[in-house]
Amino acid sequence: MNPSAQIAFRLAVAFLVIGLSGASVAAVVGLVLNNAVSSATAKLCARDAVAPAGGKDYLAQNNVWGAETPQCVTVGDQSLRVESAEHHVPPAGAPASSPSLFRGCHWQECTDVGDLPVQVSAMPRITSDWVSRQVDTGVFNAAYVVWFHSKPVADGTPDGAEVVIWLRSRGGVRPGGTLLAGEVPIAGARWNVWLARDQDRVRLTYERLGEVTEVRGLDVSAFTEDAVGRGQISLDWYLVAVEAGFNLWSGGAGNAIEEFSVSVDE
Repeated sequence: MNPSAQIAFRLAVAFLVIGLSGASVAAVVGLVLNNAVSSATAKLCARDAVAPAGGKDYLAQNNVWGAETPQCVTVGDQSLRVESAEHHVPPAGAPASSPSLFRGCHWQECTDVGDLPVQVSAMPRITSDWVSRQVDTGVFNAAYVVWFHSKPVADGTPDGAEVVIWLRSRGGVRPGGTLLAGEVPIAGARWNVWLARDQDRVRLTYERLGEVTEVRGLDVSAFTEDAVGRGQISLDWYLVAVEAGFNLWSGGAGNAIEEFSVSVDE
């Protein structure tokens, strides 16, 4: 019997001794077991594995897409840790993987919330907290990816835009594309803005000046408004997901998301 089940059993016995009703005992036991499930961790090693991250409001993905090398992550309550990553691809190209947590819809995988996706024309203020732990070896970046699509849910890759909010990198990796603007003030910091195209999709990268490993109350909607003002995002599109994690080119084991949350104002 696992420790949580043992605790539930002992509580049930104790409450029966003091005369608590069977229905009440069942409710208490269920609460204990549900809490145990919500705090449990999962290990993901399949390339496209997805799992709840402590509940239905957030999902975690292993997301190995640019290499054939193995990778495993452990998932907790709005947290994720890269346990192993044996990648080694050149930093000038696409990354090997993008392990992350997200809220909203990433391709057909959707969290159980009603506030995302949201049409850009009606988008309320969206903010996020992210606390990470990052190793000093390997080649990677730490970034948000905010996905935009012409419809609320994408059958495949979103066809609108991806807005990358680049917080830190190591190992010489740099944003791709053309520099549109430098030192743009957004959300209490300054950013270099890069534009690239990936097939038919726009990619706008906001590279932070002054690297950080955590943000609090990051105004995601402010980056969206800036992108709309640059003519790169349509008001008819939908913001389908807010994602945060690591793009790994080489190494990256030990990188972790310790906290992640997304708040959508009503």
